[in-house]
Amino acid sequence: MRGWICLLAAGALLLFWGICPAGAENVTINATPAVVHIGDMVTLSGTVSGIRTIAVYLFVTGPDLDSRGVTLENLNIPAGHGLFTTAPVNMNDGSWNYSWDTSIILGNMNPGTYTVYVVTSPIDRERFGHSGYAKVEVAFLPPTMEPTPVPLCPDIAVVALAITIITGSCAIRGLKKI
Repeated sequence: MRGWICLLAAGALLLFWGICPAGAENVTINATPAVVHIGDMVTLSGTVSGIRTIAVYLFVTGPDLDSRGVTLENLNIPAGHGLFTTAPVNMNDGSWNYSWDTSIILGNMNPGTYTVYVVTSPIDRERFGHSGYAKVEVAFLPPTMEPTPVPLCPDIAVVALAITIITGSCAIRGLKKI
């Protein structure tokens, strides 16, 4: 009887190894450059191994941002519940990359050190375990140039006022005919 139990346990162990992947799930991330000015481009790249997936999920934490992480395109949107920045994974070699243009993000990015996370499942920072994620720090310096306001020609205000008066009077005449 004891031999059957050992044989059954050995069979279950072999079945478990056959179902579970041989290697643990692993994901990496790199940021180039690691020190940039707000408004610059950051290239995020890495690899995924141990699983086959078509995309990785990215989010960022940093000064004055939600502690769960936020999307890279809109710093006002917490990561999670289907809201993530995604990067496609090359199915041949497991590599991925994402170009993060910090000049067109929504929200307020302050100078400081930000942590960019990559995960293999769409979960925020408070929900992932000890594997299936990686992180990299990116230091953001103040913008290289402050945006200069474009002066408006004084004639534009006059033209805008004239258009408002004309369209307003046309609207009033149209209401009188009704």
